[in-house]
Amino acid sequence: MTQSSRSCDDNLVQIVDAALASSAQRSGHHLACHPGCTQCCHGIFPIAQQDAARLREGIRLLEQQDPQRASRIRNRVADSLARLLPLFPGNAHTGILDADYEDSPLFADEAEDSIGNSLPCPVLDPTTGTCDLYQHRPIVCRTFGPPMRTPEGDLATCELCYITATTDEIAACELDPAISAQETASNQTFNALHNVYGETIVAFALRN
Repeated sequence: MTQSSRSCDDNLVQIVDAALASSAQRSGHHLACHPGCTQCCHGIFPIAQQDAARLREGIRLLEQQDPQRASRIRNRVADSLARLLPLFPGNAHTGILDADYEDSPLFADEAEDSIGNSLPCPVLDPTTGTCDLYQHRPIVCRTFGPPMRTPEGDLATCELCYITATTDEIAACELDPAISAQETASNQTFNALHNVYGETIVAFALRN
């Protein structure tokens, strides 16, 4: 990342993490997320180019601090790519997803046992059940769990959280609705600075 894009990304991460901390405080026991809970770490999901750059920065630092752990991530990335490449709905060279990637079998929600739904994120440590690049994780990973508005205006939560909460209690824990627009603006700034476009996935972001 350049200094300008790093500053932009740092600002976005700070805003998102502060919003998450606020929602978590209001949620109390209803937010059941904890180390070792990995349901949201399985499946293929799109990430922005800014997320991809943040992940690459994270593994670059990890290669300096803990080469063995970084090597394990690289191995999991290679295994993941070997499994999903035949179905990848995008450019296999650049890793950029097609505009209609959601229609691909890799992203289908109907088949729970499909590769797309069962494949663990390559950054997930299968032994500890924690993220090896937690401080550099994508924005979608930072915001998953607390109540968040969908494009249709509904409040969506992790299915393991807020199980006993009332509708009013869930609404009171909503993640700052301004986050989505702030993330979009930050991603647009990053893309313009680096002349990149589109979305990718974690495995491609960390491909050698």
